[in-house]
Amino acid sequence: MTLRSSASTEPFRAVSYPWRLYCGTGALDHLPAEIARHGARHAFVICGRTVAHRTNLLARIRDRLGDVYGGVFDRMDKDSSYSAVRAATDAARAAEADLLVAVGGGSVIVGARVTAILLAEKGDAYELMTQYPAGQPPVSPRLMAPKLPIVNVLTTPTTAMNRAGSGLRNDQLDHRMEFFDPKTRPVAIFWDAEALLTAPLSLARSTGTTTFTACLHGIAAGSANPLVEGDHRQAFRLARRALPRLVAEPDDAGPRIDLCAAAFLQNRAADDGAVHDGRDRVSSAAYALATALHVRYDHIGQGEATSAVTPTVMRRLGGARGPGARRMAEALGVGTEGMAPEAAGAAADALDAFYRAIAMPARVRDLEIPEVELPLLARDTLKNFNANRGAQPADHVEQMLELLRACW
Repeated sequence: MTLRSSASTEPFRAVSYPWRLYCGTGALDHLPAEIARHGARHAFVICGRTVAHRTNLLARIRDRLGDVYGGVFDRMDKDSSYSAVRAATDAARAAEADLLVAVGGGSVIVGARVTAILLAEKGDAYELMTQYPAGQPPVSPRLMAPKLPIVNVLTTPTTAMNRAGSGLRNDQLDHRMEFFDPKTRPVAIFWDAEALLTAPLSLARSTGTTTFTACLHGIAAGSANPLVEGDHRQAFRLARRALPRLVAEPDDAGPRIDLCAAAFLQNRAADDGAVHDGRDRVSSAAYALATALHVRYDHIGQGEATSAVTPTVMRRLGGARGPGARRMAEALGVGTEGMAPEAAGAAADALDAFYRAIAMPARVRDLEIPEVELPLLARDTLKNFNANRGAQPADHVEQMLELLRACW
C-alpha cells in the first residue's frame, strides 16, 4: 500500500509535564490537599499590593493554608522588576520556604519563577540569565539545581501560567533579564472563579487581548501536528468568543475562565512543537515592539501595547505570510476563497475593528507616549529572546523604527 503525503503522516512531537488544574467556584478549597501532596511545611505566598490589600484573596489563601502558611511577600510589581524579585527571594529564604504560591497575574507568576531560581542556583543572577554575545545568537545557561514546587493562583488569564521562561525588568540594563528553567513550571494551577473576579475589567481585558492575539498568530502559523492544530483552533475559538463577553459582562467569571483555557491551550501547542519552529516575522516584530512599550512605560499594559502595534505590523509584513495571512483572515471572518495578496490587509482591518469594539487602542499614539522616544523603543527590541533567538540583522533597529513610525 502506498501512503499519500498528508498532515496526519508528517512526523510530529508532543511533550507533557506533570501538573494539576483546579477550576471554578470554590476551586481554592483544593489548595490544602495540593500543598499536602508535596509535603510542604512553609508555603510562602508571593503577590502584589492590590491582591494583598484591596481584595480578600490573600485572607482566603491564608485561611486555607492554616499552619503551613509561611508568610507573604506582597510587593511584586509590574513586569517583575529585579529589585522586587531579589526582595522576594530574601523574604522566602528567611521564611524557610519549601513551596511557593504565586497569587496574581503574569508579573507575579514570572517573579515567583525567578525567585525559585535565585533560591536554588549558586552564582550571580547576571550570570544565570540569558547572555547576548556580540554578533552571535543569545544563549540561555542551563540551570540544573532542583527548584521549589510552585502553585499558581491566577487573577487574570495569562499565558505566563505554566511556562518555563521568565523576563524581569531591570532599569540598569538595556534589556530584560531573561531566564529559562523547565523546573519552574507549576505543579498546580488554580482558576478560582472568585479569584479571577478580583481583577478589574481593564486588567482582565488587557491580558485577555494578549491571549487572543497570540491565539490568532497561532492560527496563522498552522501546523502539520494535529495536536497543535486542534489546540490552536480551540484556543482561538474560546478567546474570540470570551473577550467581547468579558467586556459586556465583567461580573461573570465564565469569560475569564474561557480566556484562561485559551491561554493554557496556546501554551500546550507551543510545548507540542509550535514554538520550535520559531515566530514568523509578523508575530516576532509585533511581540518585540509590544514588549518594548509595556516594559518601558508603567502606564501601558501588555494588551494595550499589543493591540497598538499588531494591525499595522500585519499590514506591513503580513504579505510574506502567504497561506498564514489567508488563515488569519478566515479566522476573523473576512477571508474568501482564493484570497492571496489582499489577505493581510483584510485581516489587519478586521483586527483593528475588533480591538476598537472592545475599547482597546489600535495606534501607538493612543498610548500617550512621546513620539520623540520611538528611536529609544526601537533599540529596546534588540535583545528579546522570545521574539528572535538568532543573531539580529545589522539594520534591525532601523527596521523596528520604521515599523513604529507606521504604527504611530
